[in-house]
Amino acid sequence: MRRRYTWHIFQSLEYSGEQAQIKLYNFLGYLMDNFTPSCNERNLISHIFRENDICRDAEWERYFCYKSIEVPEIYSGPHLTFPLTVDQALGLVEAFRNKKQLHSRYVLQLFLETWKRLRLLPNINRISTCQSKEICVCGDLHGQLEDLLLIFYKNGMPSSENPYLFNGDFVDRGKDSIEILIILFSFLLVYPSDVFLNRGNHEDHIVNLRYGFTKEVLTKYKMYGKRILKLLQKIFSWLPLATIIDQKVLVLHGGIADTTDLGFLSRVDRHTYVSALRPPKKKNQCQSVRSVDSDIDEDIWSSNRLVQRRISLAYPKPLGTRESFPNRSLQDFSDRIKVVDELELCRRKRTLFSPGMQRSEKELTPSVSTDSINSDTTKDEWRQILDLLWSDPMTSDGCIPNEVRGGGCYWGPDVTEDFLNRHNLQLLIRSHECKQEGYEFCHNRKVLTLFSASNYYDVGSNRGAYVKLGPDLVPYVVQYQASSMTRELTVRQSVGRTERSALKVLREQLFAHKSDLILAFKQSDTENTGLVTVNDWASAVESVMFLGLPWRMLRSQLVTCRSSDCRIDYYEWFNELAIKGYNTDHIDQSLLETLYRHRSTLETIFRIVDTDNSGFITIEDFRQTWKLLSVYLKMEITDEAISDLAVTIDSNQDGSIDIDEFMEAFRLTDKKSRLERGRSMFMGTATDLTKLEGDPNI
Repeated sequence: MRRRYTWHIFQSLEYSGEQAQIKLYNFLGYLMDNFTPSCNERNLISHIFRENDICRDAEWERYFCYKSIEVPEIYSGPHLTFPLTVDQALGLVEAFRNKKQLHSRYVLQLFLETWKRLRLLPNINRISTCQSKEICVCGDLHGQLEDLLLIFYKNGMPSSENPYLFNGDFVDRGKDSIEILIILFSFLLVYPSDVFLNRGNHEDHIVNLRYGFTKEVLTKYKMYGKRILKLLQKIFSWLPLATIIDQKVLVLHGGIADTTDLGFLSRVDRHTYVSALRPPKKKNQCQSVRSVDSDIDEDIWSSNRLVQRRISLAYPKPLGTRESFPNRSLQDFSDRIKVVDELELCRRKRTLFSPGMQRSEKELTPSVSTDSINSDTTKDEWRQILDLLWSDPMTSDGCIPNEVRGGGCYWGPDVTEDFLNRHNLQLLIRSHECKQEGYEFCHNRKVLTLFSASNYYDVGSNRGAYVKLGPDLVPYVVQYQASSMTRELTVRQSVGRTERSALKVLREQLFAHKSDLILAFKQSDTENTGLVTVNDWASAVESVMFLGLPWRMLRSQLVTCRSSDCRIDYYEWFNELAIKGYNTDHIDQSLLETLYRHRSTLETIFRIVDTDNSGFITIEDFRQTWKLLSVYLKMEITDEAISDLAVTIDSNQDGSIDIDEFMEAFRLTDKKSRLERGRSMFMGTATDLTKLEGDPNI
């Protein structure tokens, strides 16, 4: 039971963060589609929607040229020459093991060669085990270099006799994402017929904004980080979507839907989907063919543009109908949107994994505003790519929208059976979900989930795993844990450590919903004593959090009963949960709670507004960011409240805000948990997400 609720806490946080990111991106896309080109808010975010700029590949190659970048004599890291050799690829592994960094010239050169190579590959790779005894398939790595090194130690380095398939989500969350990419790309170039890469849902520059990879690259490569990220956008869009082994085993990152058609997917122009969260725009909607030189010059003219920003949300284009408002998950963009009340949405979230739940296939109709759709074919392409990257299996038959993640679908064993029969396959290997043992079979052992990032939520939280497939195509699973600390802990100690970490994260969520919880407690505390019974406390907490946790059992670890009749003083409880740090007494408390609850969303907007990637934004940009957040959350935030917050952070009064300093100042705990490593957490619950639905009048 302890292990189950600990896992439930971690997964609820992870999936709510992904859902919030998708909702935010849809909202920003809405601003782009519906606000006038001269609108200042539109200018704040327009640069993240330039992935569809029309430029010739030769022009991009000129932009990414590395030849003018000099490598200084004092540089002690690895040197590369091309064509890349086996020794150089092995040297990169050893260099990163010793914490060395590859020079930006070599990074750009390596990535440029990788981009050229990927452009030659089909959407669906077809490989065979007949040339070797076995092929090694790896799941999510998420920037955890320690896991990749352990896989190489246990299974051997990639070679023509030891082929590898890496199934997406190489980046984000972990601290060594760029090093993992460099290693994988180098072996791809050295062994183009023996190393294969699939795209994951995190190979997406919009997702990277939230989960740490963008920040990692800009921190490690301050001068050329922006150019590296732009090149990676191109590379990610050219990664193959799936791989078929011996014509019988399909390997893809997320999953399938009842409409998934491999023949159809093999013909799409995959590189047009730079972000899988948004379909490509119509070509005639592009105002002009934009030169890549404008990206080079952007830092020069953007600084002048930022000075002129003023709040101008009062003059948008006419808002669309309720159906066109995009502040919702991807599946909600249907011509027949249903308004679901908060309790119903939360009921769905709690029962998604219950085998007895009745599901309607008619709900599976993801679409977007017709302004973003090139044609019905484009819409079908986008739906199928989205399902491939974002979907998860469920125990019951059918196919329904994945409302927990906000993208893709849940598909059942009947869908698996039909899909495998139609394509003459026998097994589907996918990743995308952390599993406690590193892997999990479902759907009558015809679907295998594989996750290779051990200790993903916290040290000891889960094992990693990889699979070896020989000519008989019987999967042989190898498990491991990369941290030496976990190998020194007993099972009881490991569970206890993970439980403490989960409870700490849960306390953060409870504190971030203080005002809602107090209102819920007061409904039971009719005499305003400040005390509630344990039963009333548990009921009130669940009515706000909707996490489906055994609150009465958790009570002793979350709150202390001090009265003789074992009633809970909820005001004292919140004092115990309160954070220590900056003096926030003078800051508007509703604004402060908004910051705690939507901290990750706010940081994502900060990163978007920071167009020159300096890590600093002006006080005026700080105001604009909060105004944008207030529109997104449909709440009033006064200029005075924002000013008080800015004054608190701008201690040296230089007129700029250090983004990292600001986010650290209002962290709910004194130390980043492993779950939060490389990213910020979204502190919203289903109630918050439901509040974002509805009213189209901003």
